[in-house]
Amino acid sequence: MNKSKVVKSDIEIAQTALIKPIREIADQLNIQPDELEPYGHYKAKLSLSIFQRLANKKDGKIILVTAINPTPAGEGKSTVTVGLGQALTILGKKAVIAMREPSLGPTMGIKGGATGGGYSQVLPMEDINLHFTGDIHAITSANNALAALLDNHIHQGNALNIDPRRIVWKRVLDLNDRALRNVVIGLGGPIQGVPREDGFDITVASEIMAIFCLATDLQDLKNRLAKIVVAYNYNKQPVTVKDLGVEGALTLLLKDALKPNLVQTLEHTPALIHGGPFANIAHGCNSVIATKMAAKLGEYVITEAGFGADLGAEKFMNIKATSAGIKPEVVVIVATIRALKMHGGVAKEHLKNENMDALKNGIKNLQKHIETIQEFGVPFVVALNKFITDTDEELSFVQDWCNENNIPVSLTEVWEKGGEGGLDLANNLLSQMDKEDNQFTPLYDSNLPIVEKITTIAKKVYGAKKVEFSSKAMKQVESFENEGWGELPICMAKTQYSLSDNPLLLGRPTDFVISIKELRPSIGAGFIVALTGDVMTMPGLPKKPAALNMDVDHEGKAKGLF
Repeated sequence: MNKSKVVKSDIEIAQTALIKPIREIADQLNIQPDELEPYGHYKAKLSLSIFQRLANKKDGKIILVTAINPTPAGEGKSTVTVGLGQALTILGKKAVIAMREPSLGPTMGIKGGATGGGYSQVLPMEDINLHFTGDIHAITSANNALAALLDNHIHQGNALNIDPRRIVWKRVLDLNDRALRNVVIGLGGPIQGVPREDGFDITVASEIMAIFCLATDLQDLKNRLAKIVVAYNYNKQPVTVKDLGVEGALTLLLKDALKPNLVQTLEHTPALIHGGPFANIAHGCNSVIATKMAAKLGEYVITEAGFGADLGAEKFMNIKATSAGIKPEVVVIVATIRALKMHGGVAKEHLKNENMDALKNGIKNLQKHIETIQEFGVPFVVALNKFITDTDEELSFVQDWCNENNIPVSLTEVWEKGGEGGLDLANNLLSQMDKEDNQFTPLYDSNLPIVEKITTIAKKVYGAKKVEFSSKAMKQVESFENEGWGELPICMAKTQYSLSDNPLLLGRPTDFVISIKELRPSIGAGFIVALTGDVMTMPGLPKKPAALNMDVDHEGKAKGLF
């Protein structure tokens, strides 16, 4: 590959790529004309009627892509996901990629885009990274419609006897905006509503986003929305969407968004991109509908779960897979030399320099994530995602360490070479699947007490010494179990940067304590959220947001998106 290609930005590569009309991509999957709803020339929604037509077709095999704890240096998990799909296509396999929709929060904040990179991207990347087909906007609207209807109910007489001090439903916005974390609403006199404290979460942390991604069809969506707990009355009893009688209106706002979005990669492998919950404050997986539809349309589904195996993969296994009856056939654990060095103590500005000592220390982080996947009994392969600054000695060290420990590993060069750079990984994965030693088992029985489930995750996945619960959290545990919610799985809200709940504690820390400060019921989604440490459900922008580099030229083409 010549130097001019190597130095091209992701958006420059995407804008000069050949992109096929979406009808041609649909034809690859034998999608019928009446099952395709085009949104312009290069993206479309797929009808849920596909499930009826293909009800008796055998499902494709699901490959889950996860990673080590992310660093500001970037690991390229989405890039590997896309590149692997392209590689399987080169091998003659009918592959379909299933990914999440990017949130404008990180797009405008730190990451600057989330559609893969280099020659392993999904297209049209500008659309996908911005408004796409409007799904996240629809979820924002449904969430805020519920908030408005709730406040109106109180204003109009409060027939449900709702205690305004115990409203737990927040408004949302799909941007990082720390100024909205805590607000006061209803000021200005009686006709402006009932004054109370409120707050905003980012849309991708909304329970409606989680419900959207875990629902199996339109009726299931409606049933789950009805179960959302929005507040408590003066007798401290939960008040739900069903009590308000607005589940039908919310479903109406989401009915079109529930259809998965079809796009393509640079090499024209089909991709379904649908739903976008964060993995640090939500469950971090694309929609069940898109994953299951991809399994009906293809032989192999390559899907990703956000951040490291301690977050997205754990939640994929314990929440998404168990809820939807999905079985992952094999897991890819993405690692990079520069991230391992950062976990070994090297500052970001020095990552280009070879540092074997830091690499030897940082590889302990990879080891812990391998152990986590082994806990679930699923075969795996380490994808060593190569960057141009990696030295031969550094790459050899990680490969040798894997070989010495009988860990399947593949050097992956999909950023530079596209699908061709992922052929070794693809072949390695196929080999692991052929061994038929998959003993997939969730980490815990959901019938266990809440405290025991949280402790199991903290000790087995994070490596914590113990778990400490605040007095507020313990009161909530008792309350939730009395309400009959104790049998739900746990969705941990934790920093993505560390195995602990302290983002500065990199590598593989030991003897640390996980602090549970608060629990939140997500009854419609079907899990209990446990907030650890200082994790925020509404992020803030960095000192120099990615938005400062963004622009549009006179032809309307995006600049600086990534």
